[in-house]
Amino acid sequence: MRYSSTSIEAAIEALSSLPTIGRKSAQRLALHLLRQPRERVEALAHALLDMKDQVILCGQCFNLTEQDPCTICSSPKRDKSVVCVVEEPSDLLAIERTNEYFGLYHVLHGSLNPLDGIGPDELKIRELLPRLNDSVREVILAMNPNTEGEVTTQYLMRIMKSLDVKVSRIARGIPIGSDLELADDATISRALQGRIQL
Repeated sequence: MRYSSTSIEAAIEALSSLPTIGRKSAQRLALHLLRQPRERVEALAHALLDMKDQVILCGQCFNLTEQDPCTICSSPKRDKSVVCVVEEPSDLLAIERTNEYFGLYHVLHGSLNPLDGIGPDELKIRELLPRLNDSVREVILAMNPNTEGEVTTQYLMRIMKSLDVKVSRIARGIPIGSDLELADDATISRALQGRIQL
């Protein structure tokens, strides 16, 4: 349905350009915002503009931050001998939520995908290598379990082979709370390969 209001249509078009937001969701969001007091809509608009104006990439790990270096890189409590390489800032946040990892990070901002023209030069791979100096003893590759993540992992393992650093990857397996019979063959295979001794 098209609205007779061009401003509503413009808002729907703008919202539907966001990832995972289709036209129906965009329409619901636009109508919800229209019903809100002006102050709430202004607060949202200001928050988005402030984010756009103030967020930068950390010069060391390339995480999103408002200060350089970011709070993770500058923290004296972090283990600077371990670097976890992730594809996106959202992956870093997922690992941080576990409260199990206390090392540093390196955000690639994507994964290798030759079919889409994404090669090593489009990612933050070149910036990773100088960070792997004598003080770094381990690099953890935490790529997504898909074809692009696997290609990226293999590429990084190949270029780090000549360095005197341990390279590991995160384990993959059966999620907690799921049934084995519902898991796909590749997931079960990875779980068996990543088994741990009890």
